[in-house]
Amino acid sequence: MTTVSDISSTAAATWRDYVGVLRPSQWVKNVVVFAGPAAGLRLTSWDGLLNASLAFVAFCLAASGTYAVNDAFDRKADALHPTKRHRPVARGAISPVFAVVIGLVLAAASVAISIWALTYQVTVAIVLYLFMTLAYSVYLKQRMILDVIIIATGFVLRAWAGSLAVGVPTSHWLIACMFTLCLFLGFGKRRCEIAMLADSDDLAGHRKTLLRYTPDLLNHLITVSAGIAIITFLLYTLDKSSTPGPDFPKEHLFYTLPIVVYGIFRYAMLTELGDHAGPTEIVLNDKALIMTIILWAVIALTVAYQKELLGPAGIAGWLQNLMPR
Repeated sequence: MTTVSDISSTAAATWRDYVGVLRPSQWVKNVVVFAGPAAGLRLTSWDGLLNASLAFVAFCLAASGTYAVNDAFDRKADALHPTKRHRPVARGAISPVFAVVIGLVLAAASVAISIWALTYQVTVAIVLYLFMTLAYSVYLKQRMILDVIIIATGFVLRAWAGSLAVGVPTSHWLIACMFTLCLFLGFGKRRCEIAMLADSDDLAGHRKTLLRYTPDLLNHLITVSAGIAIITFLLYTLDKSSTPGPDFPKEHLFYTLPIVVYGIFRYAMLTELGDHAGPTEIVLNDKALIMTIILWAVIALTVAYQKELLGPAGIAGWLQNLMPR
C-alpha cells in the first residue's frame, strides 16, 4: 500500500533519480545480444541489424525493469554499501512502491516489443529472463554459488535471444564460452564486494552469502572459471561444425588468444583492489581493459566481415598484397 511518505519522497525525486533507477550504464551488458548475429554474419543486412537492435532494446528495458524491482527489495541492504547507498531507492529519493511500478511497466514494454516486432522464441527468452531475475531478487541471490549461476544464465539468454531474433543457429561452444566467462565475471563481482566491505557486519547486512564467500574460495572459483572460459573460447574457434560458412574463417580468432588472456587476467587483478562495485564499473573505468575489448572486437569483426572490409579475397588476399613482389 502506498503511504504519504512514499508519495512525498517520489515527488521530491529529480529526473536524475528516475534515470538512476534505470541504470543505463548497465545497458552495456546487453551488447552480448549482438554476439550471435555477428557470428552468423547477419549484421550487414538491414533486417538482421534491425532485429538484433530491437532485441537489444527489449533486453535493456527488461534489465532496467528488473533493476528497479531489485532496488526495491534490496533498499535496506544497499543502504549499507559504500556505493550502492547512493541509488535513488536506497537513499529514499524514490519509493519502493513506485520503483516496482516502474519495473513492471518496463518489463511489459520489453515483452510487448518482442511480441510486436520479433519472434515468439525471443519472447520466451525475455519472459524466462524476467522470471529468473525476479526469482533471483526474491530468493536465489541468497543461495551461494547458485546466485552467480543465475546471473551467468541471464547472459546466455541474452545471447540466445540475439541469435533467435535474426534466425541463426547458436553455437554450443559459443554458449559454453559465454556462460563460463560470465561465471568468471560474477565471481569477480563477489570478490569486489568482499574487498569493498571488509567488516563482517557490513557483509552480512548487504548480502548474507558474502559471509560464506571467503577470499580464498572466490580466488579458486575465479581461477577455475577463467580457465574453462579460455578453453571453451579456443574450442569455439576450432569447431568446424559451428562455422556459419566459408566467408567466416573463425579459426583465425584462435590467434587473438593473447588478447583474451590479458583481458581476463587484468580483470582478475582489478577485482582484488576493491575500488569498484562490479564488472561494469571495472570495465568502464579501466583504460587498459577498454582498449583490450576494442582491439579484440575490431579484430573479430574484421575476421567475420573480411570480404566486406578487405575485398573478395579477404584477409588472405590483403596479406598477399602486403608482400613484396
